[in-house]
Amino acid sequence: MFRFLPLLAAGALTLGTAAPEASARQQLPAGAEEVSQRLNDSPRHGEWVTYDAGDGDEVRAWVVYPERADRAPVVVVIHEIFGLTDWIRGVADQLAADGFIAVAPDLLSGMGPDGRGTPGVDQQGAVALVRELEREDVNRRLRAAAAYGTSLPAATDQVAMLGFCWGGTSSFTMATAWEELGAAVVFYGSSPDDEAVARVRAPVLGLYGEDDARVNVTIAPARAVMENGGQRFDVEIYDGAGHGFLRQQDGRDGANLRATQGAWPRTLSFLREVLEQAGAEGG
Repeated sequence: MFRFLPLLAAGALTLGTAAPEASARQQLPAGAEEVSQRLNDSPRHGEWVTYDAGDGDEVRAWVVYPERADRAPVVVVIHEIFGLTDWIRGVADQLAADGFIAVAPDLLSGMGPDGRGTPGVDQQGAVALVRELEREDVNRRLRAAAAYGTSLPAATDQVAMLGFCWGGTSSFTMATAWEELGAAVVFYGSSPDDEAVARVRAPVLGLYGEDDARVNVTIAPARAVMENGGQRFDVEIYDGAGHGFLRQQDGRDGANLRATQGAWPRTLSFLREVLEQAGAEGG
């Protein structure tokens, strides 16, 4: 389904007081400006791990667990071109708050000075390193992240990919390369070419800002291919929002925040529907 979502009236999602508005923001991933405090205040268990990615390769990752009595599906969080930042860790923490085991790999592991990953470089250095990554290596590391997550005692065998910008493209690409993937969520990432898209088997959710033509011109061709193949590609485009709206929630005169307020609940409903349905069918 392809939908163009209009802007909500200013203040439409508030209840008229500062406290309810603040509470509502706590139900969303933190924006870049508030993520450090949110991480410090989080009651959830998060930890750094190192997992085996094959070929003698090890990847460092941030893992966050939900507080629930039963086992949880796994979501692999794929970072932007800026590497594994605190903001991505904050997204992982919010996914755990919403009931998922979140695994956020640092795909720059071993690439920086002295074998360090994202912490060893500045933003410009991270961008340069990400641009040097080979797609086959990225896919291998992401599949290994999924394998690590689903091997945890608290996890089910259901896994999705969720990524942002470069990571959004990587999430969509994983859906073209891995038939067993449960679902892919693409936040403002470009779609793969038609030949690759034709191989997609997992349901895909794409979430985009209106003012992001570079990415958005790739939506319709991918949608046409997937519809022709009977595959699910849900698309939401948020009026007035720009690229990177979930991280830059204070941008574009409120449009980015309104996009976030629509896109995050949409993400959760999609993941719960697809992963829980697959889990029930598999169980």
